[in-house]
Amino acid sequence: MVLGKRLQDLRERAGLSFEQAGQALDVTHATIRRMEKAEVGLKIPYVEKLLITYGITTPEEIGGFLALAREANRPGWWHSFRDVLPDWFSAFVSLEGEATVIRAYEPHYVPGLLQTPAYARAVLRAGMPHAAAEEIERLVELRVERQALVRRANAPLLWVVMDETVLRRPIGGRQVMREQIDALAEATELLNVRLQVIPFASGPHPAMYGPFHIFRFQLQEIPDIAYSESLVGGVYFDERDDVSTFLEALDRMCAQAAPAQSTKAILDGMRKEI
Repeated sequence: MVLGKRLQDLRERAGLSFEQAGQALDVTHATIRRMEKAEVGLKIPYVEKLLITYGITTPEEIGGFLALAREANRPGWWHSFRDVLPDWFSAFVSLEGEATVIRAYEPHYVPGLLQTPAYARAVLRAGMPHAAAEEIERLVELRVERQALVRRANAPLLWVVMDETVLRRPIGGRQVMREQIDALAEATELLNVRLQVIPFASGPHPAMYGPFHIFRFQLQEIPDIAYSESLVGGVYFDERDDVSTFLEALDRMCAQAAPAQSTKAILDGMRKEI
């Protein structure tokens, strides 16, 4: 995404249209658009020819850009899970790993980054009733691997708002729920994790339609990205107006939710009821 944005800046600085850039590569203007939007991989010969077309001629600048392009094309760690990881969700894992702030609203389940293996297994089985046991276990393994970012040295801020329903819906039986609530209580002790619960008594809120995530990045070239998921896939939003709608809804929900400092007490109360 960063390289795509930089290619866009170089093209615009050179005063070239999509069509003119496409002519230099003998491709359509749509291909140039997709390269700049990071919707396709960056073919090294294409990138090199575009740089020259845009007036970048020094070997040092070209070499540095091409090195970054090769790095960008390298498969991520999750590539080893490609047997069970849908293409539309691999982008999510990539964004998740690069974000400095991850904000989320979850009305149904504990977010994947905070699920215990037993809870994750029960959730996946409910959503994929016909999947083989081996596939479920691979997906649980993937989820556990993703969770490493929460405790890494440069961990992102993870700020989650959950409906009270999440804690009251029995998933996997009493023991699984007890372990999951204990894990959430432990997560509240982490400096980079902020959990809030929206109680039933707070009434309706702006995002009762479904869960979503918002990713924020350190690099200025990457805009905030919102993600919403359905039964058949995920949708990513990077237009400012769209993302602002998600942000405004989440800010309102944070105001309606119980303060983060009271979350552990709420979890302790729920734990006693199970």
